[in-house]
Amino acid sequence: MSFASLGLSAPILKSIAEQGYETPSPIQAKAIPAVIDGKDVMAAAQTGTGKTAGFTLPILERLMRGPRVQPNQVRALVLTPTRELAAQVGNSVAIYGKHLPLSSTVVFGGVKINPQMIKLRRGTDVLVATPGRLLDLYNQNAVKFNQLEVLVLDEADRMLDMGFIRDIRKILAVLPAKRQNLLFSATFSDDIRQLAKGLVHNPVEISATPPNSTAPKVEQWVCPVDQKQKPALLIKLINENNWQQALVFTRTKHGANRLTRHLEAAGIKAAAIHGNKSQGARTKALADFKSCDIRILVATDIAARGLDINQLPQVVNFDLPNVPEDYIHRIGRTGRAGASGQAVSLVSVDEFKQLSDIERLIKQVLPRKSVNGFNPTNNLPESRLNTRPLKPNKPKRPKAANAFGNTPRNNTGNTSRNTTGNNSGNRQNEARPGRSKPRPFKVANRSA
Repeated sequence: MSFASLGLSAPILKSIAEQGYETPSPIQAKAIPAVIDGKDVMAAAQTGTGKTAGFTLPILERLMRGPRVQPNQVRALVLTPTRELAAQVGNSVAIYGKHLPLSSTVVFGGVKINPQMIKLRRGTDVLVATPGRLLDLYNQNAVKFNQLEVLVLDEADRMLDMGFIRDIRKILAVLPAKRQNLLFSATFSDDIRQLAKGLVHNPVEISATPPNSTAPKVEQWVCPVDQKQKPALLIKLINENNWQQALVFTRTKHGANRLTRHLEAAGIKAAAIHGNKSQGARTKALADFKSCDIRILVATDIAARGLDINQLPQVVNFDLPNVPEDYIHRIGRTGRAGASGQAVSLVSVDEFKQLSDIERLIKQVLPRKSVNGFNPTNNLPESRLNTRPLKPNKPKRPKAANAFGNTPRNNTGNTSRNTTGNNSGNRQNEARPGRSKPRPFKVANRSA
């Protein structure tokens, strides 16, 4: 099957060929014709399956046939949970639409709002946005939706996990009823299906990969080690294996900063990326990592989705995640688009429960490899695959309204309300691992 057989026009096919792609992935082969036909779509797709092109390509195809966009109007809206994912989707739209007379804009928090308002005055065919910043812009009359034709919720499950459901409902309330709706999620959980009831109509359901599966070409293994020996072990693995590029996940922001200092002290160029970093620092760290100016990028789970790094060979779980599904999203940064990769987890005895939950989720016992000189004082118990299903996390009860009449809102990828245009984006309230809703802002900095 070729991209031409999916109903895409010559300018888009030219952009695809320039990127070196010849045949569509399974989700692209299923989603593209359905979107072009104007149908609502619910697609379950793991990271690395090509889902972004699965909706950007047919949206561009549809928009090139329509009317010219008016000032402050939007014809297609893509909502994403994080800034990094918004930037990635926006880049895909720009790449695939460069031979088309269409415009695109990306808006998210952490940067000044005025330049975004100025750009939106001309109108934009495709707007990629995080929910909080989009509401800021809408409340300041910078964006209108009278011309909206298509709505995309990308990583819908992640948006629910991060507490964006209220923002999503506010956005849905101001959109025209007649529109095409596309919902992309890692899984079709009960919460996602509940959200879909009021969103999609007679949707085409697409499932590209089995639920809770990992990429087949990713070699996964566990290295037992005492917690205090983890930094030294990581440095040894990097040096002995000559890793030139590795994405390392920690559980907390402070842990990411601390590990970065350890690596730098050992002569290994590294940078951290997490919610306490400014948007400029996050963007620079990711750009330096992609260009190999730094070898190691240390990240919290904010980066588990939304980072698109070609041919990333190594992912390291310095700390295991509390939520087992996050393990799949983390290691999904390698082994993308059929490439091979390696996922290494440094596991101490106090993380045995997290390891057991992960192995139960992916239905396999991960092999273990000991490293000379780093055998743990407290041995990691042997794994026994538990076939009982994992119990879903219970959602946290919403917090009471504050003195301003507002409830706290998760703000990863978004900013506080600010009508002056001088938005510093310092409200960084990442969700705590293992919680379906974030804690109030006062304690958010203790989490990852």
